[in-house]
Amino acid sequence: MRSTTAYQAAAPGTGLEPVTIQRRDLRPDDVAVRITHCGVCHTDLHAVRAEGADAFPVVPGHEFVGEVTAVGSDVSAFAAGDPVAVGNIVDSCGECAMCLAGQENFCASFPTLTYGGVDRVDGSRTMGGYAGEYVVRDRFVYHRPPGLDPAAVAPLLCAGITVWEPLRRWQVGEGSRVGVVGLGGLGHLAVKLARALGAQVTVFTTSPGKAEDARALGAHDVVLSTDAEAMAAVADSLDLVIDTVSADHDLTPYLATVALDGTLCTLGHIVGTISVETMALLIGRKSLTSAGSGGRPATQELLDFCGEHGITADVEVLSSRDVATALDRLARNDVRYRFVLDLADIAEA
Repeated sequence: MRSTTAYQAAAPGTGLEPVTIQRRDLRPDDVAVRITHCGVCHTDLHAVRAEGADAFPVVPGHEFVGEVTAVGSDVSAFAAGDPVAVGNIVDSCGECAMCLAGQENFCASFPTLTYGGVDRVDGSRTMGGYAGEYVVRDRFVYHRPPGLDPAAVAPLLCAGITVWEPLRRWQVGEGSRVGVVGLGGLGHLAVKLARALGAQVTVFTTSPGKAEDARALGAHDVVLSTDAEAMAAVADSLDLVIDTVSADHDLTPYLATVALDGTLCTLGHIVGTISVETMALLIGRKSLTSAGSGGRPATQELLDFCGEHGITADVEVLSSRDVATALDRLARNDVRYRFVLDLADIAEA
């Protein structure tokens, strides 16, 4: 077994503390990654503050970057020293229709998550990337563009791929008209990626103060969604609207902005029930859909695209010892637009 330091919550209400955990010895198809930076996601916050004892112990972190330190005997695509990235899925069955289609995120037997999952070989609980090292199946390791800031690449493996999949599925490109609802961790990357794909981008926000930020990120237009007159002015005008808001909200005003045969894709509200007025879909033959995370081909495609276009997340980097501060501020939405932990100090934790 391989020992590494990690930030672990042992039980409900305990918070994260540095401990020594064990990573498995390398299997033939494994890659060992020294983690340099790990993004902080709302999922991490929910995991640490969960109430059920069966969810613990937990080491969060499912969007990280680093360097390969060792590979298993059957690995040929990676070598020690390679810059790499790992996302929120570390294994899948590889045999179901979804996996064969390159959509391992929809694996019929459920993908193995980077933390809180069950290893398919030995049945152990997976522990995440708030750690010095991770051992992962080679199929779920991605080549990282070397020219990009590694800290700012980490969120691409979660927020980035989540918005990339609908952008590619609906073939966004030159001349496409894309709306983005919300300007947080997901939304700011949706704006950057849609703009780089050649789309005309409109941002919807409830905060007038975010208009300048939206334009700096690449938005062509900014609409205050609480202004009925402004919303009416963009009715039936957008081919794809990506809704990144996680709180309960009415979809009808955003459906009204979708053009004939256009689509509203909800990404933020992935748990629970959505109510929608059928007439809002009927008039204009509009579609309502959702998505989550991404498969292996799309994830590598995203990283390659970001390397070519110089796209990264806007991040605030904190040392790993400040992980509690990051989670507390994230709970207050006090971040623009993603926290990333620098794990250089984890050996001293």
